[in-house]
Amino acid sequence: MIKSAVTIALVPQIKTGPWIFWENLEESMGKAAALGFDGIELFTASGNAIDPERLRTLLHQSNLGLAAVGTGAGKVIHGLTLTDTNITIRKNAIAFIQEMMEFGAQFGAPAIIGSMQGNAIAGEKHSIGIGLLAEGLHILDQHAASLGVKLIYEPLNRYETNLMNTLDDGAAFIASNKFNNIQLLADLFHMNIEEADPVASIQKNIEHIGHVHFADSNRKPVGFGHTAMQPIANALMEYGYDGYVSAEAFPWPDPDQAAAQTIRSFKQFFK
Repeated sequence: MIKSAVTIALVPQIKTGPWIFWENLEESMGKAAALGFDGIELFTASGNAIDPERLRTLLHQSNLGLAAVGTGAGKVIHGLTLTDTNITIRKNAIAFIQEMMEFGAQFGAPAIIGSMQGNAIAGEKHSIGIGLLAEGLHILDQHAASLGVKLIYEPLNRYETNLMNTLDDGAAFIASNKFNNIQLLADLFHMNIEEADPVASIQKNIEHIGHVHFADSNRKPVGFGHTAMQPIANALMEYGYDGYVSAEAFPWPDPDQAAAQTIRSFKQFFK
């Protein structure tokens, strides 16, 4: 069964980003639970920024699951990416992601690699950047296996990375590298920019999709843009997706209204 989730960011440096709730974890979880969300997607400064037992208690009290954990703080705070030409930075990026994976694994939740993938360096061959990414992900793929969780790789739009921008690109990359524990994130905002036919792309690559980001064409909550959401929802349901649909969207016009709009849209499209 497809489940709903809402994002909570606890990293001040990313406060202008597309996350619904901010700062107060307990209060935000209470609001998510009251609205009827099934889970939360959490962005923290590190894998040890929150006491796991406190989070476990809060999840139990609110009857919420942990849908996923984001790794973006690794780039925003520390400047770490998997494709940096400096090997020390790449090693530190891997270590940071491993720490986030270990945190999420305590709750059966995957970590997401988005901005920490980085970019192919200007003036270098594109294949060099792809090779560095593959090198890091081979290590992280094995770590995911040891933890018993999946790792989520997110194709981003062309304005955020020059590595891979579509689900087709991501699926081919996974297949060519024989990754066993890496799945794709279908972010509907990025797909609105890069996919010629988001529905067809989801249908073609459904076996690789492990997480969905629920946002409209303008990255506001679904219903505040022009994305044709019902065909996308139908494709996910009909082709067997059973993970989380998580609101990574701007808190517009404010967090409470954004969360309420998101759960209304989720119930409308995922009946």
